Amino acid sequence: MSNHCHDEHNHSGHSHSHDNGHDHSDDITPALQYSLYQHIDFDGIITLNESEADSGKAIVKKTWAERLQEQPELESDADEQILMHIPFTGQVKLHSILIRASNSPSAPQTLKVFINRDDLDFPTASDLSPTQEFQLSQTSEIQDIAVKRAVFGKAQSLTLFIEDNYGDDVTRLSYLGFKGDWMQLGRAPSNILYEAAANPSDHAVKGTSINQMGSRLGGGH
Repeated sequence: MSNHCHDEHNHSGHSHSHDNGHDHSDDITPALQYSLYQHIDFDGIITLNESEADSGKAIVKKTWAERLQEQPELESDADEQILMHIPFTGQVKLHSILIRASNSPSAPQTLKVFINRDDLDFPTASDLSPTQEFQLSQTSEIQDIAVKRAVFGKAQSLTLFIEDNYGDDVTRLSYLGFKGDWMQLGRAPSNILYEAAANPSDHAVKGTSINQMGSRLGGGH
C-alpha cells in the first residue's frame, strides 16, 4: 500500500511547474510521502463553533508547502471548543494527524478523535469515549501526532473534537493535515486529483452527491 502512495506522489511530481522553479525537495519527505491531501472530501468538511464560515475547511485546504502561513486561521467562536468532521473520498488507514497552532494560550490542548461518526455534536462528543485522545503541545511547530493504526485502519471519516486550550477564551489553529494509506471504495469518485501540493482553489470536489457523510451534523454550539 505504501508503494502505491509513493507511486502516486511520483506521478504528481510534475505539477510543480507553476511554482516558478521552487525547490520542493525539503517538502516531500517524509510528510508528503503518505499525504492524504488529495483524498479529502473538502466540500464535505463541517466545522462547528468557527468564528468565520469555512475557516475550518480553509486550514485543511492548505498544502504542505503552505503549512507555515499564518492565514487563513481557524478561530473558535462562542468558547474554546471546536468540532470538525472531515470525510475522505475512500477508506484510509490513518498514520498521523498534523497540526500547527501557536505558542500561546489559544493553542489547543485536549484533542479527541472519533472514527466514522457523522452524528456528533458537542454534548455527545463530550460524553462519548473517543477512538483516541491526545494532549497537544503549546508550540508553533508542526505537531505530527501518531495514532494507533490498528484502530484507525478503516477510516472513511474523522471527527476532531478540541475540548480545551491553554487558557484563552478562544482556540486558534492554522494548519491541519493527515498522513496514511488510501484505498478506493467501490463507489468512490473516479476523478481523484493526484496532486502533491496543488492550489487549494483547484480542489472543488466534483460529484458532490457522493460521500455526503456529515450532512446531518446539526445544531450550533
